Amino acid sequence: MGLLAAETAGAARPVHLVLTRDRVRALKAGSPWLYADALRELPPARPGAMALVKTKDGEIVCKGLYDPGSAIAFRAVAVRERRLDDALLAARLERAVALRERLFEGADTDGYRLVNGEGDGLPGLVIDRYATSAVVKLDGAGPAGFYDAGGVAAAGEGSRGAVLWGAAPTAPVVFRENGIRFEADLVAGQKTAFFLDQRDNRQRAARFARGRRVLNLFSYTGGFSVAAGAAGAAHVTSVDIAAPAIASAGANWALNGLDPGAHAGVAADAFEFLEAAAAAKEAWDVVIVDPPSFAPNKQSVPKATASYERVFARAASVTAPGGILALSSCSSHIDSQLFEQARTRAHALLRLCPFPFGFGGGAGRGCRGGRGPRSRICSSALGRARRSASVLGAYGQPEDHPYPAACPELRYLKFTACALD
Repeated sequence: MGLLAAETAGAARPVHLVLTRDRVRALKAGSPWLYADALRELPPARPGAMALVKTKDGEIVCKGLYDPGSAIAFRAVAVRERRLDDALLAARLERAVALRERLFEGADTDGYRLVNGEGDGLPGLVIDRYATSAVVKLDGAGPAGFYDAGGVAAAGEGSRGAVLWGAAPTAPVVFRENGIRFEADLVAGQKTAFFLDQRDNRQRAARFARGRRVLNLFSYTGGFSVAAGAAGAAHVTSVDIAAPAIASAGANWALNGLDPGAHAGVAADAFEFLEAAAAAKEAWDVVIVDPPSFAPNKQSVPKATASYERVFARAASVTAPGGILALSSCSSHIDSQLFEQARTRAHALLRLCPFPFGFGGGAGRGCRGGRGPRSRICSSALGRARRSASVLGAYGQPEDHPYPAACPELRYLKFTACALD
């Protein structure tokens, strides 16, 4: 059984696509996508058909997979290679696996991303490992038609997928992350069952937790919570709107033998929880905010920006003096620059210097007061909460989630840790 779908491998000839504008340099530099408006026409073909891209003069630029029904009409696979076949895909897969073996050699971790799509030269294909199990995700109809993944279609909302090999798991699978045990529901869990991309950031946040009260907002199954508990937190509160996720957070807490009295799971809307907590003048020493994507598309970015500012401001208001506030976004449409740039508000001060930031005046080289047209999401939120902060670090996704250098928009994860006044 090859890695190419039978219909793709057996096609008599690839679909020919012609560029309408000069994208040759970008493609040759490693940019993996062509949107529909970059092509002269969209010939009818099944999603996942093999295609080659040509210039107006007939020069072949690259080969890849084609989906005329997708906004991303073409994903490049072979640029300098003469052939796009099973041997090329197998070599890319072997290279991805070898990289992870080096990354996790000697580590007490057996849950990680084995293949990260475009970052590993296998566009649209994601494989996450959980101990002796793995989850395969195909990003849309194009990749689903291009790869042979045992008949699994691209997962939509509510899809539970299908078993590719072996027996279907009848219970959550237990895996290790930096020596901490977690369980993942590979059948009914969100996305590929666990947010593996926050592994390093969980470890970073846990360093501040010993002896402290920790609040984990949008906690899902408690990754940050359990990491904080294992690091010696005095008490951890996990808040998520989904009751099953809170139950899983409790199970993960118990799985590590942590004191059940040191953890409280709250099934509630995070915005409403924060509003009530602020009214009650509650405060935590460490507050972690890791919301779901507020911006599923470019059109939603302005609304998402306002939502990030609002929840971050409320989180800052319940962070104790001298406490740590960790802010995150997983939306690819909120890039690193935009994560630090949002609309200026009358009560937020624009600070152009990266460290420190917050409400109040500032002097120093590269800093000026706030009449400029834009200020950062994080600093705007702190301004709303009337808090000042110093940034301890700004981070992204870990090494097992690589992205092409020519496609920075695939650097989707942002995580900023701040020390508040």
